[in-house]
Amino acid sequence: MDRIPAAPLGKLLTVGEVAERSGLAVSALHFYETKGLISSIRSRGNQRRFGRDVLRRLGIIKVAQRVGIPLSEIQAAFESLPQGRTPTVADWQTLSARWKDDLDARIRRLSLLRNRLTGCIGCGCLSIESCPLRNPCDRLGKEGPGARLLETEN
Repeated sequence: MDRIPAAPLGKLLTVGEVAERSGLAVSALHFYETKGLISSIRSRGNQRRFGRDVLRRLGIIKVAQRVGIPLSEIQAAFESLPQGRTPTVADWQTLSARWKDDLDARIRRLSLLRNRLTGCIGCGCLSIESCPLRNPCDRLGKEGPGARLLETEN
């Protein structure tokens, strides 16, 4: 098996190299850059060049998005990190701690949704056999719009 020579740690990466290593489309990298989530410098030929720290930032973005954290929250969290260096373990612990309570609340809501999905959800249709028992005369409609039994944690 041929060995691929190791790139110097300080080597800047092209947008194509970053796309290949991160598994993201070049257009996604451009989008993240316009949103201020990652940054690049320009070569003399006006081509984007990225520091290797961008790979960790992209990894964090992908993980955060996978668990449903909006880009606006990711961006706000990244504002606490210095540009131009790879986020450290301590940085990741700080970022993930910021998101933990929100994730716990989402897990509770999803568990509630999963457990109540097959029965009356309080939407006002009164068509399922259990609806008149759980939501007689659509009393939950007075509490607000939507599927009231799914939108509350109690």
